[in-house]
Amino acid sequence: MKQLFVLAAALMIAVAGMATAHAQVQQEAQTIAADPALEKRVNEIGLELRCLVCQNQTISDSNAGLAVDLKNQIREQLQAGRSEKQIIDFMVERYGDFVLYRPPVRATTVLLWAGPFVLLALAVFGAVVVVRRRRVEADNAPQLTEAQRRKAAQLLQDEPETSK
Repeated sequence: MKQLFVLAAALMIAVAGMATAHAQVQQEAQTIAADPALEKRVNEIGLELRCLVCQNQTISDSNAGLAVDLKNQIREQLQAGRSEKQIIDFMVERYGDFVLYRPPVRATTVLLWAGPFVLLALAVFGAVVVVRRRRVEADNAPQLTEAQRRKAAQLLQDEPETSK
């Protein structure tokens, strides 16, 4: 009896979760259908902002709850007559430069922008140094005399065969 009760409770929770998800999808579909031009502007602004949950997606691409909330906030601000710059400035003020999908070049972010190029330049420089050193070492390697070559050939011929 107790197992039946637990099973029924789990089933009710699953159904409630699916109903909530369905309602959210329906609500998004209704807002998109209500004003396609507004939704296009919301998505354009959303492409400039990073999803704070996913971090590797824009809020336009993300379905995370916070991303949906941010899209709703953008939608409300656009309806209130705010410009794209005002909305982005508001988001930066609230969440910091991290919310921008392409952060600006500043003294605090210059390492993020220049770091990969500096590392690439160091790697190329290191590879050039290693290749040059190996060439010099190969050129300066002692060469065998003809007598040494004959002796090496004789030693190789006299070597007993090993059986496997």
